[in-house]
Amino acid sequence: MFSRKKVFAAACMGMLLFGMVMISLGSILPFVTEKFELGGLATGTLASVLPLGILLGSMIFGPVADRYGYQRLLIIGSLLTITALEGIAFTSNLLVLQLSMFLIGFGGGLLNGSTNALVADISEATRSADLSVLGVFFGIGALGMPAVLGFLNNYFPFETIISLIGALIAGPLIFFMVIRFPSPKNTQGLPIRECVKLLKDPLLVLLGLVLFFQSGLEGLVNNWTTTFLQNVRGFTLDNSLFTLSLFVLGLTLTRIILGKILRSIAPYIVMITSTLLIVSGALILMFTATDLLSTLATIIIGIGFAAGFPVILGYVGSIYAHISGTAFSIVITIALIGNVLSNYIMGRITNAFGINQLPLVILIFAVLMLVILLSSLRKISQKTTL
Repeated sequence: MFSRKKVFAAACMGMLLFGMVMISLGSILPFVTEKFELGGLATGTLASVLPLGILLGSMIFGPVADRYGYQRLLIIGSLLTITALEGIAFTSNLLVLQLSMFLIGFGGGLLNGSTNALVADISEATRSADLSVLGVFFGIGALGMPAVLGFLNNYFPFETIISLIGALIAGPLIFFMVIRFPSPKNTQGLPIRECVKLLKDPLLVLLGLVLFFQSGLEGLVNNWTTTFLQNVRGFTLDNSLFTLSLFVLGLTLTRIILGKILRSIAPYIVMITSTLLIVSGALILMFTATDLLSTLATIIIGIGFAAGFPVILGYVGSIYAHISGTAFSIVITIALIGNVLSNYIMGRITNAFGINQLPLVILIFAVLMLVILLSSLRKISQKTTL
């Protein structure tokens, strides 16, 4: 009763919005810091609100999707994002600003989880490939938000740009409202018992731990690479930001290619190869000091990141197809916890030993992820095709 092409397009729109959400803090923060004259403590509080919202949205989307379907989640996530962006654009109240950042994160958590689970549900033999294509739209959103702000900032006030971006989300919102989506899996109530069972499932926990380190690695590179390149490698601010953009570009372009590769090559081979690329990039970053090799290492790490979420979420969608929303909610929540903890760990290491330890921390996370992945393959092969 639903068009797969339209539903996949809806998921891609939702993921594009999530890409904008994830990068929104870094894009918006300089403007709101100046507008509200925020001090260090207030800025830190604001920075912690968005990931808290994403974590909460990721925790609840799964059981809700299994009970009520995906349409309501996409609509609610979009409405929250619109409301939050308009709040940021027009408020002069710090509390409203903080609430708006939380709502952006919460709506983003709903959009991220529901779009991934939705694509897994409408795909069967091509789950990992389709999830990789979906991930491309995250990259487009993440690259587009700062680009749009940077370009239009020369012509319009910050508030006008943010308000316009919020208004444009009405397009995807209307599309979510008018198309048909797959029916809910559990119409009798929220799958509380199934959720408890899944939390005790060793394989799901292992898959979640792979994403724990994958997300942790992404947090390390996204948040600490520019500081490392400036303080240790002597990059200028512009060059370090450009290198980070190349990292995101490498990840995004690789996901486009993986959309083809994963249809013909076993996902676990792609995943192992990708993890080894992260290890290689970390080693290059650790033992070389030239600008070119440092930039190349960062790009290699970005290429290595491309397969993690599509492959692991593809396995989750295949093994737990009867309750995929709840299963996705669990592993994505574990992944987000890894992102938060990795930044905390890196902060402590930086204070104790210096930012120059970043490549070593990336290497350790990548090796641990590879070990957990290899230890999971036997269990995965018993449940689905590797």
